Amino acid sequence: MQLSRFFRITCLFLLAFISVFSIQVVTAQSRFTDIQTHWARPCIEALAQRNVIGGFPDGRFRPDDAVTRAQFAAIAVKAFPTIVGSPSRPAISFQDVPATYWAADAIEKAYRANFFSGFPNQTFQPNLTIIRAQALTALANGLKIEPTQAVDMLKTYGDAGAIPPYAVSAIASATQKGLVVNYPTTQRLEPMKPASRGEVAAFVCRALPETAGLVSSQYIPSAVAKREIRGVWLTNIDSDVLFNASKLSNAVSELSRLNFNTLYPVVWNWGYTLYPSQVMKQDLGVEVDPRAIAAGLRERDMLNQIVTEGHDKGMAVIPWFEFGFFAPKESELAQKHKDWWTTKQDGSADGDPRSLDGRQVPIWFNPFKPEVQTFMVDLVTEVVTNYDVDGVQFDDHFGLPIEFGYDDFTVKLYQQEHNGKSPPRYDLARCEKAGMKDACPEFLAKDPQWAEWLRWRSNKIEEVLKQVFQSVKSQKPKVIIGLSPLDLPYAYERALVDWHKWEQDGLIEELIPQIYFQGQKFVDRIEPATHPELKQARDRIPTAIGILSGLSSTPRPMDELRRQVQAVRDRGYAGMSFFFYETLWNNSPEPVETRKAGWQTLFLSKLERAKL
Repeated sequence: MQLSRFFRITCLFLLAFISVFSIQVVTAQSRFTDIQTHWARPCIEALAQRNVIGGFPDGRFRPDDAVTRAQFAAIAVKAFPTIVGSPSRPAISFQDVPATYWAADAIEKAYRANFFSGFPNQTFQPNLTIIRAQALTALANGLKIEPTQAVDMLKTYGDAGAIPPYAVSAIASATQKGLVVNYPTTQRLEPMKPASRGEVAAFVCRALPETAGLVSSQYIPSAVAKREIRGVWLTNIDSDVLFNASKLSNAVSELSRLNFNTLYPVVWNWGYTLYPSQVMKQDLGVEVDPRAIAAGLRERDMLNQIVTEGHDKGMAVIPWFEFGFFAPKESELAQKHKDWWTTKQDGSADGDPRSLDGRQVPIWFNPFKPEVQTFMVDLVTEVVTNYDVDGVQFDDHFGLPIEFGYDDFTVKLYQQEHNGKSPPRYDLARCEKAGMKDACPEFLAKDPQWAEWLRWRSNKIEEVLKQVFQSVKSQKPKVIIGLSPLDLPYAYERALVDWHKWEQDGLIEELIPQIYFQGQKFVDRIEPATHPELKQARDRIPTAIGILSGLSSTPRPMDELRRQVQAVRDRGYAGMSFFFYETLWNNSPEPVETRKAGWQTLFLSKLERAKL
């Protein structure tokens, strides 16, 4: 949950209102009269609302005025209270900062937090104008951004030779972190130029997760700003957007206006396709899900519409084969092909009802059977052949819950490849005895026999992915193969989806793990330093993060989504995709227009999506 970040400000003297950059309290509706067309206006207004910066009694902000060292210290103290509250060195007395000086307290706190150092003669020179190189160095030091050796980052600046030696490492780090803002020319740093009030506001905005997205990416000289996946999943569950031509057109137009650039429409779930499928017609006599036809897909090709309109808006369209190898038990396809079912060790085929809607029971088609493999490959190939799609995407359902795989066909196949030995049992009693009932998959994965059974089944599923890959590439080499799984090790130990191996083997060209947690748990799960498989994928292929914008019953607030987007950007991922369309703004905690305004602050300008 987002806590209020407003600060109380005690007004001391009228002189302080005029002198210091960050004093005047501004109401939620900005009243600055001189920033209406300024490039940093969203950022300035947001910081003013948080009482980090202020204007002047005449209603102006004066965005082009220079900033002094004392003013910058006052800004830093207000913007980063947590850092200031944990000082890293003792205070000292500066000869030119008497106790009665308006910014004496701020200067002391900024010094102790390592934003600033003094000069050799134990002076601070509070009225000295701060240059851009010094302002960025102060932020990098105070925020404790690790010094980077990637000074190659500075090659992006045509005037890199003007950077003072003391600032080289800090500015390289700040560039890599996305704190540097260059207006109007991204490639010109102008390190010796006095930092203006508007520029300092932009630097601070980029350093705060809540406001980082308010600075237009066209002014940020970092790799992450040049391309970014901004996707959304469109589904037929708790949403009718795909069933109504007008609603779908409006959705695509509005997503484009808000600078999303990737659409992931579902095309396969509930045992049916949502596009006219000849594969389904030949097998089942039904081209499209009958429920979808009744809801509005009669004589209308939803996928053709979304491809045409999405491409007209410059958006990528990547159909999502959501249900993979499973379907409702009572669906026509499942009932016709009971010989396709795989089973648990007790012979039952029923899956977890929670994986559907809690009322219907799923079954799993056996991914090890040639008939099932052919069906899946044919569905994907049909979409790629008949539609001008940019890619196809699967998720954890292109796998198998680890309790399954004990049907006669699979057992015999395993025995043929293991000198007659049968696969090990899913020993829940053993897990219970060890006190690991709730984490039985992870517990069993440490057993060599079970680990081999996991690996054998996962490798067999990878073989199906190879078939899909080869078929797609033979039709249209530029169509990408994407996967949106759970994170590891859960995806593998619970669903046999070893996306790290599949990506290393060159079968995954875009990865979007579903990290649907909140707060610090979300941040921990995307941390490259502690998730090497994510880091390796990020460094090899476009790797975005799947963010839960909410379920229909539990939509998430924009402040939480804003923090998560910034966490993704800070860690160098290729972007993000949101589940799902309806909770972007139609079903959300905030009013629709407020919600849309929030997306505009996250995606200020259009960007091409990240690609190989």
